[in-house]
Amino acid sequence: MKNILIPTDFSENAWNAINYALALFKDEKCVFHLLNTYTPSIANSRFMASSIQNGVVDATHNNSINGLQAIVKRIKEAHDNPNHSFKNISSFSLLVDQVKEIVAAENIDLVITGTKGASSFDEVFMGSNTVRIIKSIKNCPVLAIPQHYEFERPSEIAFATDFNRFYTASELEPLIEMAKTFNAVIRIVHVQYEIKALTELQLFNLNMLRKYLKDIEHYVHTVSELSSVSKTLEVFSKELDIHLLAMLNYQHSYVELMTRELVIKRVAFHTQIPFLVIPELGMEAPSRKKNRKEDQFLIDS
Repeated sequence: MKNILIPTDFSENAWNAINYALALFKDEKCVFHLLNTYTPSIANSRFMASSIQNGVVDATHNNSINGLQAIVKRIKEAHDNPNHSFKNISSFSLLVDQVKEIVAAENIDLVITGTKGASSFDEVFMGSNTVRIIKSIKNCPVLAIPQHYEFERPSEIAFATDFNRFYTASELEPLIEMAKTFNAVIRIVHVQYEIKALTELQLFNLNMLRKYLKDIEHYVHTVSELSSVSKTLEVFSKELDIHLLAMLNYQHSYVELMTRELVIKRVAFHTQIPFLVIPELGMEAPSRKKNRKEDQFLIDS
């Protein structure tokens, strides 16, 4: 059974992410952890009565609980899938802190969040909350769903890499599982500022990547960089009708590069498709599936 965490602020953008998640996993048994965090604005005045402060917190807390209950009711009216169950989490805390805590406590397999895209300098890369989650969550993949994106079966997946880093089986597990579930083609895309032959290290990493993907139809695309890596991936995804863009998040990765270049150039990453960010786990990280089997053995015994 999968554990999926979906933060929500009760906006239509967040509802769109929930809809996508329900459609993506409609044939799998899942527990969806619906999270709403709240931090009510309370004047920091020693003259304000504590009873008034408590009243503000209580009202905000009730609004959060009622909002989550309304979301579950809306879900069951629209989908009513016996494979799916729901757990509501209302928390007086900061979003990223609570996401990190739940990921660890509930063995979360995937965090799915809606993103409005850039609306100001502070939200230059997919929305500030999404970026904070991506940068802070080190042990769980994050799937960002663009505003207004309607679910489409991800039969074409792009995996962007520069081949400068060796990928482990545990890191590639979310990508491979997604491809196998939807019988998808994986298009490995390498963006180069200047087209040139791969180094020995890059060739080794490419060959290892292809071994991991041996049971999945896949192709390698080397493309010339346009004005930026982000723009290049946008154009590539559009031209090849990609349904999901995936990247591994590590030091000097495309994720880090795109975040930096977008801030510097004051431009937005206008991807219109879901964006899967896979965390760096390292060589010693065990498979999450293996962990589940061990956990089940302990329970059964």
